Amino acid sequence: MPLHMIKLCVGVSEVETLEANAARSDWRIVHTRMTPKRAAEIEDGGSLYWVMKGSVTCRQRILDITTIGEGKESRCEIKLDSEVIRTAPLARRPFQGWRYFEPKDAPPDLTTAEATDLPDDLVRELRELGAW
Repeated sequence: MPLHMIKLCVGVSEVETLEANAARSDWRIVHTRMTPKRAAEIEDGGSLYWVMKGSVTCRQRILDITTIGEGKESRCEIKLDSEVIRTAPLARRPFQGWRYFEPKDAPPDLTTAEATDLPDDLVRELRELGAW
């Protein structure tokens, strides 16, 4: 089972904006200071789950994790798939950097989530608020 990552989506507060930006190649690479020690597990089908406005709202598949440079000058580049997959909303408190995200903790994709799990009026309200 692949390991995932979770990260705050800084500067983008709407899934639609991320979807539009993901079409551009320069938005498909996430730069971080530290290379994940468990990169092989993540590259084996893992995704980067994005937190927007206090909720996990979508994910992108991780295609490659590369370390650039050596020593103190090194950095990590995480290459993402251009497809943004919406997920069921999952509340998440703010944190710095990224974290590992176990598959058991990941929210289901909206394409596979049951439509009857929530009342229609609640789903409508969540969509109007931008949380879903």
